[in-house]
Amino acid sequence: MLKRLLPAALALGFSATTALAAGPLLKGQAPGWYRLQLGDFEVTALNDGTLDLPVDQLLQQPKPDTVRALQHAYLGVPLETSVNAFLINTGTKLVLVDTGAAGLFGPTLGKLLANLKAAGYSPEQVDEIVITHMHGDHIGGTAADGKPNFPNATLRLDKKDADFWLSPEQIAKGGDGAKAIAANVKAYADAGRFKPFEGSPAGVEIVPGVKAFPAYGHTPGHSNYVAESKGQKIMFWGDLMHVAAVQFPKPSVTINFDSDPKAAAPAREKAYAAAAKEGYYVGVAHVSFPGIGRLRADGKGYDWLPVNYSANR
Repeated sequence: MLKRLLPAALALGFSATTALAAGPLLKGQAPGWYRLQLGDFEVTALNDGTLDLPVDQLLQQPKPDTVRALQHAYLGVPLETSVNAFLINTGTKLVLVDTGAAGLFGPTLGKLLANLKAAGYSPEQVDEIVITHMHGDHIGGTAADGKPNFPNATLRLDKKDADFWLSPEQIAKGGDGAKAIAANVKAYADAGRFKPFEGSPAGVEIVPGVKAFPAYGHTPGHSNYVAESKGQKIMFWGDLMHVAAVQFPKPSVTINFDSDPKAAAPAREKAYAAAAKEGYYVGVAHVSFPGIGRLRADGKGYDWLPVNYSANR
C-alpha cells in the first residue's frame, strides 16, 4: 500500500512546489474609496492619488525638526502625501468637496473620477461641487478640455478666493496652471453654474445639512465645510494642515503654500481645538487616506485618531 501511495505523494509535493515558485509582484492598490455613515448622511472618502513632497523644505521650521518628527512616525522625505476629496450624500443631494488635481501634478494623481465610479456613483449624479480653495490639487479635476467633468453640478466656493485667483494679474503670474484653473471655472460659468458665495462666520448653507465656514489664511478665501445629520458632524478642512506627523503635535508650524501664514496658523489652531473639544469627525485632504478621524488634545499639541475601519457600511 505504501509503495502505491509514495509516487502520488511525491507528485503532489512537486506540483505544490512548482505552483508556488513563480508568483509575480502585482503592484497597485484597491480602489481608493471609504464609506462613513453620519446620521442619515453617507460620506464617501475618495482618493485622487499621492504626491511626493519635500516637506523638510516646505514647512516653516528647521529642517532637522521636520526630519526627526517624520522619523518618529517611521516616515521620511520626500513624504508620499495623499490627496483626498469627499462626497456627501444627504439622501436628496450629492455634494462633492474638492475634485483632486486631474493632470496638473503628474501621473500619480488624477484618480478621483475612477474612484468615484468604483464607489458606485457617476459624475452626472453630483449636484454641488464645493471647493475649499483654488489650489490645483483641489480644483484641478473640476473640468477637462473646457467641459465640466460633473455636467449637472453647480460649482461653489468663497468669493474671496474667486476674486483673488481669477484676477488677470494672478492668472498671468501663475502661468499654465493658473490658466487651467481659470478654464475649469469658465466651463461652469458659461453654463450658468458657477456661484461663489460671500463667506460668513455664521455659515453659508449649500444644501440642507451642509454649510461653508471661512478659514482664511492658507488662501484668501479658504473655507471649511460642515455636514451634520441627527447630531453627528464632520468638518472638511481642505488645507488647514499638510503634514500630520509635524502639525498635529505642533499646530503653530506653517507651510510655504500659505498665502498668509499669520492667519493660517490661528485658523488651524482654532479648528484643532474645536474638533478636540466637541469630538466630531474631520475630513482632511492631505492625511493618509481615507483622511477621516478625530482629534484629542495632548499637551500643547494633538493626537490624530484615524477612523476605525468598518465593513458594515
